[in-house]
Formats: sequence, structure tokens, C-alpha cells
Amino acid sequence: MTTRRQFLAASAAAAATAPGAFAAGGDLIRVGLIGCGDRGTGAAVNALQADKNVKLVAMADAFPDRLEASLKNLLAKKAVADKVDVKPDARFVGFDAYKEVIGRADVVLLTTPPQFRPLHLKAAVEAGRHVFAEKPCAVDAPGVRSVLESCEAAKKKNLSVVSGLCLRYDASFRECVRRIHGGAIGDVVTVFANDYRGGRWAKPRQPDWSDMTYQMRNWYNFTWLSGDFNVEQHVHFLDVCAWVVGDKYPVRAMGMGGRGVLAGTEYGNVYDHFSVVYEYENGARLVSNTRQHPGTKADMSAVALGSKGRSLLSEKAGGMWIKADKDWTFDGPNPNLYQQEHDELFASIRAGKPVNNGEYMAKSSLLAIMGRMAAYTGQQVTWQMAMNSKEDLTPPKWDWDAKLPEAPAAVPGVTKFV
Repeated sequence: MTTRRQFLAASAAAAATAPGAFAAGGDLIRVGLIGCGDRGTGAAVNALQADKNVKLVAMADAFPDRLEASLKNLLAKKAVADKVDVKPDARFVGFDAYKEVIGRADVVLLTTPPQFRPLHLKAAVEAGRHVFAEKPCAVDAPGVRSVLESCEAAKKKNLSVVSGLCLRYDASFRECVRRIHGGAIGDVVTVFANDYRGGRWAKPRQPDWSDMTYQMRNWYNFTWLSGDFNVEQHVHFLDVCAWVVGDKYPVRAMGMGGRGVLAGTEYGNVYDHFSVVYEYENGARLVSNTRQHPGTKADMSAVALGSKGRSLLSEKAGGMWIKADKDWTFDGPNPNLYQQEHDELFASIRAGKPVNNGEYMAKSSLLAIMGRMAAYTGQQVTWQMAMNSKEDLTPPKWDWDAKLPEAPAAVPGVTKFV
């Protein structure tokens, strides 16, 4: 017969080991990786270095070769190899593999192509798991709405949700934005989000690949999987601009884009350049320009123009400055931003003080989606139109043998807003 004292002791022990409850440095935190590409492998390394008592205990990917390559790379890294404990029966492959990892972990790293982020985030939060979610968090408005709901649920469950919008975890960006918010350049009237890059990877179709296999292997180049370049990568500096203006978002946008250089079939249906002008309620502008053309000069930065000065925000050495009545250039210590976001995630779990990046990670993803919508359709798109859009890019069913519908590149003036 169980006495009251035994019952209370057992209940306390259960509470101490439940997801979300961890003694400072004492209890083992089990980590699960969902999405075993290069970014996922990097995130796993960061997570395993963020706390003394963590182990990677489960992994999932759509493809077995990606999972095994990731595991091999992790075991080859001396700094984390002793924290990798993924038994053969904890390696899961396929569209439902994420469920198995969530069932075995306390913290899940969501690093698949962004199409899957809303689905995986919802499942993780429903299961009571802390989350690291790579950017962007969705590829369409239904996904954004789902993420907002999941992050609200995470707050009620005292779960941490940290976003892969890593520039918000960079010390130099934090200090520059703090000064801008303090009035260093006066009222911000225009911000520029620049993302000029060289080419991008593409994987030609192999004879034995089904439609689903090919597009999943070549995910970056298909809008339904990546959201297009404007969403998949440019979201970083769009988010910085939103941050600079106080996490405010524009009321409307117009833009253009196309496939000027990367137009081969191996480049799917995404664009290789965008130019979008966003307008705020007070008349301020966000001017966004991107391109991916091989052999061209790179520039990834944000510029803020204010009534009393201007600022450059860039990861380049010497690329973080303010020119105003009092000039300033960042010259302080700047820890690795990828590591910093995981350090803060795990510290929040140990302290029982959850971090939740849900609001800005969802709205900045929508900001990028809104720009894509404006460029694809050639129409003016308002924030409300974007948020309430019914365009759902999820395929009809998750089936490796399914024939996917034709997905030509968008044609402005022809492609309709949905």
C-alpha cells in the first residue's frame, strides 16, 4: 500500500523529470534533431555545447543517407561526440519520423525545409517540448497563423521557443539596435534590407526519383518547400529592419522579381531576384532588394536612415556603425551568434524562465511572404491580405510516389493572389 508520504515523494520526482522542469545543471536534457542537413547538424553541435548535461538521443530525416551523414559528422566532432547517444532504434526516416523524435526528447531542433515547420512546431508544443525552430517558420499564411497559435500555446505551457533568426542574438546587432531605439539617429524614416548573393545550389533530377523525391532533394528551388529565396534566406535582414523600427510591420507592399539568370529546370520555380517596397502607416518605407546571380558581388546588410543620422548593420568586420551627432562603431566582444541562441535557450530551460520568440519569428516570416506575394502577382498586397491569405502550399498528400501538380514559375499580372 502506498502511503501519503510515498505518493508525494513520487509525485515530486515525476515533476522534476517532466518536460520543462530541470534542476540547474543536474538533470539530463534530452535533445532530438528533426532535419539532418547541414544546418540541422550545425544546430545540433550548438545545442550540445550549450549545456553540460545534454545528450542527443534521437534523429529524424526524410532520407536515410542524410541522417547517417549527419550522425557521422557529429560523432567526428571531438567537442560533442561524447554527447551523441543515438541508438539505431532512435533513428527515424520518413514523413512521420518527427513524431518519434518528439516522443523521446525534452528539446527538439526543427531544421527541416520550412514547409514542415508549422506542423512540427505544433506537435512539439502539444507534447510539451521546448523548441529551437529554424527560420523561416512558414512558407504561407496558413502556416504563419498556425505558428502564432502554437507559440501562444507554448507561453501557457511555460515552454521556450527560440527562433533561428540569429541576428537578434548577435551582440553587435543588439547594441546597434539598442542605440537606434534610444534615439541615436532620430526618427527612422527609411530602412533598406539588402541581400545580394552569388548563385545557389541545385540538384538535377535523377532517373529513379519520383516527383516528391526530386523536389524534396532539391527543396530550396521549390516555393512550396522553401518559400522562395525572399522567404528562406532574405527573412534575416527583413527581420532586422522590422526590429530596427520597433517590431512594427508595414501596411502594404508592391514589388517585382523574376528568373533572370537561374532559369534552368534544376532551379525549380523560384525567382533569383526580388525588389519590394513596403510602406508603413506613418509613411516610412522599407526597401528590400535581393538577387542570386553567380559571379556577382555580395552584400548582406541593413541600412537605417533617420531624421538625425544613419546606420549600417552588417556582419562584416567594421560593418556595424552609426553616423550622427555622436558617431559610433561596434568594437566589443561578439560571441558566435549561432551558439548564443542555443546558450540562451538552454539557460532559459534550466532557469525555468522561458524565452518565446514566436511573435517576431512569425510576423517577419509573413513580411517575407508578403513581399513574395507582391512580386509573384504584380499587385499591391496589404498586411491584412497577406495574413488572411488562403494560399496553402502543402501538397495534396505526403506520398513518395504521388505525382505532384505542375508548378510553373509565377508570372506577374497572370498569377493571382489567393
